[in-house]
Amino acid sequence: MSSSSESRQSKMIEELRVFIKKVMSEPTIAVKSMDIARKHKGAKDADALIAREISANTTIRIPENWSEADKMFLEILHEVLDDEEAMY
Repeated sequence: MSSSSESRQSKMIEELRVFIKKVMSEPTIAVKSMDIARKHKGAKDADALIAREISANTTIRIPENWSEADKMFLEILHEVLDDEEAMY
């Protein structure tokens, strides 16, 4: 593995650690994030809308230029929504 790849992975892991700590210390983040994702699902530029609203309404900050961890978080939101739909 190259040094830049290791550095990128290390940064993503650290971002995810901070995120997980926030979610564990404030459990309403997950609920709010899912509600926001449901609201914007299927909208044009849904990820940007979701990111902005989560940033405005929780302690999670998703900047304009998404990191790999930010992208992963948004992907996971969509996966959970897809799983919800599959159950019904």
